[in-house]
Amino acid sequence: MTTRLLHVTTVPVTLRFLSGHVRHAKCLGYEVHALSSPGELLDKFGRDLGIPVYPATMPRRITPMGDLASLWRIGRIMRRIRPSIVDGHTPKGGLLAMMAATLCQVPVRVYHMHGLPLMTATGWKRRLLRATETAACRLAHQVYCVSASVREVAIAEGLCPADKIKVLGGGSIAGIDAQSRFNPALLPPTVRNEVRARHGIPADALVAGFVGRIVRDKGIIELAAAWQALREEFPNLHLLCAGPFESQDPVPAVVERMLRSDPRIHLAGDVNEMPSFYRALDLLVLPTYREGLPTVLLEASAMELPLVATRIPGCIEAVRDGETGILVPMKDASALATAARSYLRDAELRRRHGVHGRRFMVRAFCPETLQEMLHQEYECLLAGRARLTCRAHEPRPSGRVSGSRGVSHANAGRETEIPMVRSQTECGNEE
Repeated sequence: MTTRLLHVTTVPVTLRFLSGHVRHAKCLGYEVHALSSPGELLDKFGRDLGIPVYPATMPRRITPMGDLASLWRIGRIMRRIRPSIVDGHTPKGGLLAMMAATLCQVPVRVYHMHGLPLMTATGWKRRLLRATETAACRLAHQVYCVSASVREVAIAEGLCPADKIKVLGGGSIAGIDAQSRFNPALLPPTVRNEVRARHGIPADALVAGFVGRIVRDKGIIELAAAWQALREEFPNLHLLCAGPFESQDPVPAVVERMLRSDPRIHLAGDVNEMPSFYRALDLLVLPTYREGLPTVLLEASAMELPLVATRIPGCIEAVRDGETGILVPMKDASALATAARSYLRDAELRRRHGVHGRRFMVRAFCPETLQEMLHQEYECLLAGRARLTCRAHEPRPSGRVSGSRGVSHANAGRETEIPMVRSQTECGNEE
């Protein structure tokens, strides 16, 4: 019987991180489907990977009535597909996927925890985010986290039991293709100056880079303050930023005006060819407040760039402090400027940390290893579900009371509880 796998994300841009997993699953005979909010990126993902895709609007903000409508649409799609496995990603997509999959009695429900927005939330919003994360973890049969430090936060916050959440390999959702994509040796030597010229940056300038959404949570306020401290000290320093401004969690108006008006700050917007972009930089700065495991740090390290990032969960796995980059306290613009200054003054330090970073990426974040590990997890969960089905049909010894909690099965060296579920045929007939 063909194994049907459905990936669910809140927005289609997240799907690009799953491309390798989709290709690997297809090679192993899985029938793969994807569901996300509608848009050209979703359609393109389907065309490029040769898989069916399904649109279902899922606003990233909290919208109770809109979320109920999304849940209804996702449930209808699941009943049509009748997946063997549902793998939900990101907070909103993961929660709705786990709820719909539970209602449809999908045999295996997996939640991928990419990060925890509640880490920077306060008040009622934090309580609500905590409740939704707890619900997603409770409804999933297995939770995978992209970094060990975020896993520790999830356990400490009581979001998920320790025996139900794990990290595959060195972490991240898909690893880094440091051989055929993020490999500086593959780019012609002219790329560095070509990218700089495109943005009006001199060939001999020092260039610090930022990659990410231009919002408060990415530390843009501290980045702007550090820039003000450095721009006079280094007259040939330029700041090149990739990523969009967003209305949700916007930066203060005064900061946005400064970013847009300074002639030595260059806003590239969305960038498709990231290896070439990284090649134009001398260092990457990411003063973020929260992360799962920041892919931009992994990509930049693979491109032999030294890193300056905040000492927070997620970043501490991507940066080896003093070896591949420098970690600084969150929301500390002075420390951020001091760390960047260390690299701007010392070309040999930039080179050495960049070389060490690439070696670390190649060794710790191999995509093929993560793809095979996730496949083995899927197979283990499916086997555990099959054993439960067989036990459900075995005659019960007389005098014993039957339970409905299910049984534990060995999963990568430990026990994981899988609740009983009904067959796909029953789910398909419930519409």
